[in-house]
Amino acid sequence: MRRGPDERGSATLLVVACAGVLLMLGAALAVVAAMVAAHRTAQAAADLAALAGAAAAGDGADPCTAAASVAAANGASLTDCRADGTQVSVVVLAAGPHWLGQPDDLTARARAGPEEVVLSR
Repeated sequence: MRRGPDERGSATLLVVACAGVLLMLGAALAVVAAMVAAHRTAQAAADLAALAGAAAAGDGADPCTAAASVAAANGASLTDCRADGTQVSVVVLAAGPHWLGQPDDLTARARAGPEEVVLSR
């Protein structure tokens, strides 16, 4: 079966269309992967900042100063810090990927400190 002259190049159009779809899919997956990585960074910074704050509170130092220092060392900024005895709750802000118009940064929360054990008789 012979193809007519009007069918020549039709495979090229199909290849270009498939390549475009694959390129868009790859870009979308890259954005999702960047968001997941940024969220992990924010949560790790919050966890470490809360632990540092709780350790500082246990030593009698200012927990929020220690938490802010550790958050900054991990690529985030401390936006809220509350100390209740030796329990410290923090909120950090980490830069998110600003691809494809995504304007927001990522926040994460963490709490650390000894738990109160209530014994009942």
